[in-house]
Amino acid sequence: MEHSQQKPPARRRHSEVGVVVSAKMQKTVVVAVERLIRHELYRKTLRRTSTFSAHDEKGAKEGDTVRIVETRPLSKTKRWRVEEILTKATVAPAVAGGK
Repeated sequence: MEHSQQKPPARRRHSEVGVVVSAKMQKTVVVAVERLIRHELYRKTLRRTSTFSAHDEKGAKEGDTVRIVETRPLSKTKRWRVEEILTKATVAPAVAGGK
């Protein structure tokens, strides 16, 4: 009897969609993900924001909307990676002025 070595079925990774709020590090972006929750007593809908550090090989910039997926721990804070850039940030014209 030969024991066949089969891989277990691949688990579907958890993914989130959010906006890049910081892209100052090398190959790392901070992504803000919003979710809506209902207050238990008052039943009001509240907006909650979570921030995740994500590994970025795609070159996302601040303001871009991205999809991030769970991955193995890459560093002390990075457990996500940028899967795709959904929309690019619209660049606002710089305001001329100052001193």
